[in-house]
Amino acid sequence: MSVYLFTIKHKKMTQRINGWQKAPHAIKALGGFPMYLAKSSLDSNLLHLIYFRVSQLNGCAYCLDMHAKDLRAAGESEQRLHLIAAWRDAPQYSAREKAALGYAEALTRVAENHLSDEVYSEALAHFSEAELIDLTIGIIAINSYNRLNIALPGEPGTYVPGQFAAIAH
Repeated sequence: MSVYLFTIKHKKMTQRINGWQKAPHAIKALGGFPMYLAKSSLDSNLLHLIYFRVSQLNGCAYCLDMHAKDLRAAGESEQRLHLIAAWRDAPQYSAREKAALGYAEALTRVAENHLSDEVYSEALAHFSEAELIDLTIGIIAINSYNRLNIALPGEPGTYVPGQFAAIAH
C-alpha cells in the first residue's frame, strides 16, 4: 500500500515514506505503549476518547479516523463524538472523563502552557496515582502516533476497527 499526504492547500498528493515497510522495527517499538496500556486499569473507551481528542488537537486525520471507528465499534454515541471539541460544556461527559480530557489537552499543548496545578489536581481527584501515570503514558503514546502519522501518513479512511489489536497483546 502506498502512503500519501493529501495537501488541501495545493490539492496534490505527495508520496511519503512508508514507515511500516522501511523501518518496521522502529514502528513496532511504539507498540510497547499499547501493550502496556492493555494491561492497565484504565478503560479502553476512555483511552480512545483521549486519543480521539488529542488527534483533533494535533490534526491527525489517520488517527481521527481510527479512534472514531474504534469508539463506534465499542458502542460510543455519535453525539459524544460530535461534542468532544466542546467537552467542557457538554453534560454527556462524566467528571472523570472531563478531568482526563483536560489533562490530555494540557499535556498535548505543554509548549503553550505547562501543566497547571489546577488541571493536575483535578485529574488526581478522579484517578489514582497509578492510573494517572497510565493516563500520562496514553497521552504520550497518542502524541507520538499523531506525529508519526503526520510525518509519514497512512491513508485516512483505510483503518478497520481493531486492526492493530494484535500489537496490544
